[in-house]
Amino acid sequence: MVLSQIEARGIRDENILEAFRNVPRHLFVPEGLRKWAYDDNPLPLGNGQTISQPYMVALMTSRLDVVAGMKVLEVGTGSGYQAAILARMGAEVYSIERIASLARSASLLLKELGYPVKVRYGDGRLGLPEEAPFDRIIVTAVAPSVPSALMEQCALDARLVIPLGFPDGTERLLTRIKKGERFKDEWGEYCRFVSLLEGTVE
Repeated sequence: MVLSQIEARGIRDENILEAFRNVPRHLFVPEGLRKWAYDDNPLPLGNGQTISQPYMVALMTSRLDVVAGMKVLEVGTGSGYQAAILARMGAEVYSIERIASLARSASLLLKELGYPVKVRYGDGRLGLPEEAPFDRIIVTAVAPSVPSALMEQCALDARLVIPLGFPDGTERLLTRIKKGERFKDEWGEYCRFVSLLEGTVE
């Protein structure tokens, strides 16, 4: 069902579709909600967090323009599903999560399923400077602006995809494309995400 829905909404990249065919979304969803795992809707994870709707995962992955072998930073591990999609596409994935219980559960599940994602517990707004630079950065929570620390961790030819929030309450996807010391912004779809918060939660 998910494949037909995301294809109908314009996702045609075969690498993305192949990843969606092979990553079992139901395993990343709380057991009591698994009958809805393949509907095109976000689902709650607890701790005020959600697993994004499949179309939004596919759309952000498409905007990221990942090629196998690229080093990718994900800010906001959540369930681990987005990280699994990127790993399935051949990316070297680092993922940072501010909620300790989510970081632990996602890390265990990804390892169990054979996805070599390096999950770290910490404040995602700060990124992972010790592992930088990154070819791609994806942020799965809304912020009022692009965190400066994340921009500093971009490689010379990098892309960063993030939902930004505006004073009127709307949110919109931004793809920031870096070329050397310059960058350009491409605005995308309106969306709705949980907030990118500072600090960590034990």
